[in-house]
Amino acid sequence: MKAIVSICCMLSLLLLITADEEEDVLSSIVRDRSHIEETLRLAAEENSGDYAAALQKLMKIYHSSIKPMEQAYKYNELRQHEISAYPGRTLGDSATDGEITSKPMVLFLGPWSVGKSSMINYLLGLQDLPYQLYTGAEPTTSEFTVIMHGEKIRSVEGIVMAADSSRSFSPLEKFGQNFLEKLIGIEMPHKLLERVTFVDTPGIIENRKQQERGYPFNDVCQWFIDRADLIFVVFDPTKLDVGLELEMLFRQLKGRESQIRIILNKADNLATQDLMRVYGALFWSLAPLINVTEPPRVYVSSFWPYDYAPDTSRELFKREEISLLEDLNQVIENRLENKIAFIRQHGIRVRIHGLLVDRYVQTFKERMSFFSDPDLVFKEIVDDPDKFFIFKSILAKTNVSKFDLPNRDAYRDFFGVNAVTNFKPLTAQCSYMGGCLLEKIERAITADLPALLSSLTSGKNPIFSSCEATGCGEKPKNRYRRN
Repeated sequence: MKAIVSICCMLSLLLLITADEEEDVLSSIVRDRSHIEETLRLAAEENSGDYAAALQKLMKIYHSSIKPMEQAYKYNELRQHEISAYPGRTLGDSATDGEITSKPMVLFLGPWSVGKSSMINYLLGLQDLPYQLYTGAEPTTSEFTVIMHGEKIRSVEGIVMAADSSRSFSPLEKFGQNFLEKLIGIEMPHKLLERVTFVDTPGIIENRKQQERGYPFNDVCQWFIDRADLIFVVFDPTKLDVGLELEMLFRQLKGRESQIRIILNKADNLATQDLMRVYGALFWSLAPLINVTEPPRVYVSSFWPYDYAPDTSRELFKREEISLLEDLNQVIENRLENKIAFIRQHGIRVRIHGLLVDRYVQTFKERMSFFSDPDLVFKEIVDDPDKFFIFKSILAKTNVSKFDLPNRDAYRDFFGVNAVTNFKPLTAQCSYMGGCLLEKIERAITADLPALLSSLTSGKNPIFSSCEATGCGEKPKNRYRRN
């Protein structure tokens, strides 16, 4: 009876609190966010002119030197057969202008209700605002939510995002209309979003079958993983078990260990001794999934706007939070260097693809005779390329590593929809004004892109290290044409 009376008295006192007093109480428990702006240097003005000039140079190199070979040999129709075929990007995907000009992407992954949406709200200061991401103890995020910069606050439907070629999300149409209904964009004016884009994902629920989502969840996750500059995999102390869906997710993350950051969130819910046990249990659960010499960095803190629980390691949590913000700031500072490295890596793959198609074409022509059946001849080549030294001959070329060669089965499918007779050999891919496709892409990989990168690191204005495509007015040499 006494307990009931006490509860009634407490409720009466709560009802007597005025709006001003309620605001004072909330302000006393809300955490100070000044270190976020200081660490991310949000108040500093960027030198947008130099950044735009370098980006323009990068676009010019891509369009003049890499994209022509992409189109000539239909690189975008090449498909991967294994996730590990090209760690970091889906084999056959073309670079788009939207991807080159896009901001760095930070991807949030993890089980349901571990604080992914709350962490985004905290970083952007959206708590208690009408457009904050919805959070709760139950699974709340059922969509892939892209939070990006815009002149005003508005939501963008997935079908609109996929239809807009100026954005980097147009390739998502391949996952179907059911997925596009689960994709949403939120635009808002914010200093941090001028420099980075956040992607919130549905929480992993181990007792749900993939088919029940209505779209290929793992394939969609792979698409975002391939394009993410930083990947936060979030856990909380109560959800450390690893099921099939989480195991599949870490398999997809293989090769991206340098971008992964593990976050043990809600750490102030535990006493120090219990936190040490949970930290060890987290590593024990993840050890079989992360088979690398140096494991990803783990941050232990509580990423939400309210103050840490009393009698917890608040100083440790604050240092961990600042370290994570420095990690995020590093990605923002290096965004242009990362784009140049990505385009160069993409150019290397396009070059290898062009060399392989050229080798298939040459072998086909060498094996053909007047009485040969072209279908049977090429079937023999594509079924057993090692017999004709297709891939081994490419390894003899400069700057081709055996670890960069794509899966052989990918070319069986590629030539299944693209007849070998539709392609010209590299010796025929030259023109007086445009130069040779192979020479242009090799110059971009070995000279133009490294020169652009070094000009950024040395603080100089970005310049080309070579002449324009016409070869300084000279007729381009075709070193592959027989004399």
